Amino acid sequence: MDSTWAPFVDSPHIPVMLREVLAALGPVAGETYIDGTLGAGGYTRAILGAVDCRVVAIDRDETAHGRAKDWAPAFGDRLILVHNTFGNVRECVSKPVDGFVLDIGVSSMQIDQAERGFSFRFDGPLDMRMDQGSGESAADIVNNMEETDLANLIYTYGDERQSRRIARAIVDARGQTPIISTGQLASIIRATVPRKSKDDIDPATRTFQALRIAVNDELGELERALAASEHILAEGGRLVVVTFHSLEDRIVKNFMKERSGDVPSPSRHLPVMAVAENAPTFILQNRKPVEAQDDEVSINPRSRSARLRCAIRTAAPAWPVPDVTKRKGRS
Repeated sequence: MDSTWAPFVDSPHIPVMLREVLAALGPVAGETYIDGTLGAGGYTRAILGAVDCRVVAIDRDETAHGRAKDWAPAFGDRLILVHNTFGNVRECVSKPVDGFVLDIGVSSMQIDQAERGFSFRFDGPLDMRMDQGSGESAADIVNNMEETDLANLIYTYGDERQSRRIARAIVDARGQTPIISTGQLASIIRATVPRKSKDDIDPATRTFQALRIAVNDELGELERALAASEHILAEGGRLVVVTFHSLEDRIVKNFMKERSGDVPSPSRHLPVMAVAENAPTFILQNRKPVEAQDDEVSINPRSRSARLRCAIRTAAPAWPVPDVTKRKGRS
């Protein structure tokens, strides 16, 4: 086993692709980095442990900050903890930084807490909010959203081909009694879309993913963070993003390709595209995503679906900030 993960072997959460993240970020003494997804502090602690640098660690989940109290004092003023969403990263720093790291998605610790309602492995309240007590819960959505909108949400964010059948079943069930637990929802879905074989994923998997993404506006947060990265990174600063499914990876890939100028040239017979008016703000470090190596997958199965993309900030002015409003999945 690579010594990179040695400090995390007995931890409930092993940071995904830590070796590759550190290689892409290339920490340098005296520099400042942002870990936009603090979680259990895996990336943050590894960066601070690599060189004498500073890290601004952001997380919307208050429990992540509570856990950090056990290890944060060891780093003194080199670590700054911020309770916010990474989409609001521009509010969290006052001057350009040298790197911005994101590990997109729910953490294994959140999944393992039944009371958070992220997983159907445990019966708990149907919540799924990363920032508990703020905004709509998954129960609010499944009990109140119109059937067509619910079907669209499940299809768009879960890639669930049976989304209409599932939405119909949810609406029928909630007409009898409110759906308030993960067990209730999972049972409704399993009764509607039976598992084909023991090797298939649980029929509830894609719907739970879709609800979690919608509840936390995960794709909107990612889009806002990427747009903000141009403003918070100094020249030469590294943007490093780890994603776990195609929706996230597509957003990151398209952003980096567009901002690096790696887009098809417009035909000479067509009007010049607006993209040509803006100089590239990033240089791609790798054209294809980096994947976890076999030795990591063997000890951390969650890394199997991980994809890492990295880009380096140029000196070009940031592009106009798009209006990335909260997604609702109600297309």
